[in-house]
Amino acid sequence: MRLMNSTDLRYFAVVARLGAMSRAAAELNTVQSNVTARIRQLEASLGVELFLRESRGVSLTDAGRRLVPIVQSMERLMDEAKGAVRDDGRPRGPLVLGSLETTAAYRLAPIVIEFSANFPEVDLAIKTGTNDVLLNDVIDGRVDGAFVASPLDRSDLESCVVFAEELVVVSQAGTSLAVGPASPRTTIVVKGTGCSYRQRLEEILLDEGVGVLRRIELGSLDAILSCVAAGLGVTLLPRSVVDSSRERPKLDLRTLPGHKGRVQTLFVCRKGARKSSPLRAFQQSVDPRATRPTA
Repeated sequence: MRLMNSTDLRYFAVVARLGAMSRAAAELNTVQSNVTARIRQLEASLGVELFLRESRGVSLTDAGRRLVPIVQSMERLMDEAKGAVRDDGRPRGPLVLGSLETTAAYRLAPIVIEFSANFPEVDLAIKTGTNDVLLNDVIDGRVDGAFVASPLDRSDLESCVVFAEELVVVSQAGTSLAVGPASPRTTIVVKGTGCSYRQRLEEILLDEGVGVLRRIELGSLDAILSCVAAGLGVTLLPRSVVDSSRERPKLDLRTLPGHKGRVQTLFVCRKGARKSSPLRAFQQSVDPRATRPTA
């Protein structure tokens, strides 16, 4: 029986992600017939079909879906192995981090400036996203670490507190967010599903007896605050973000009691994974308890 090899598994991973042999061939810089042959060889070696061939592409069988996380784990291990043998302890090379947009826009500049000055050979890149997307990116190895919002209940991640923020409900100036039976529904202006501030705002409204009439989803903080200033709805953001906005004179802020009005920004990375020298250096810059490599 022909044994599996890493090339077959890499082709499988790309086809599974893209759902089409032709698209996989383009990404792998080869011809479609080669991709098809590799997949058939892998299926023969395993004795099962991994894909259902359809007119518009392919879809995973149950066996294929079970194989996906195993192949992803193998790819991460190979990447870690390559990084381990090339890492001599000196912080240099790529470091990809994730961040909430609010954190990237209003909090990270001093950290990035100091880190870049101390470790000029590290190529730092910041990717922004919602809380849920960033957590998945860390687990799947697409980023080395990320700034996310608390609370965090994940046994597969390690974290440290970096910032503490005050959250406020934001509405158009001269208005207030009425609560209770007299005004049972309102419009919220938020980022997409997976945004921690959106989730918390909906929980706050539910606790106060206010339902969500509709959701206006926007991709940037500036757009959200502009819509709120125009009276299209309410939102929830850190006070520091709102105070820094050019829309601030057009906005009213409502403070929240206790834990509702507090959120911590955490820096997280995957527990148990090998940490590169750039990641260890960055982690120490935001968490002095971490061991710092030599510059």
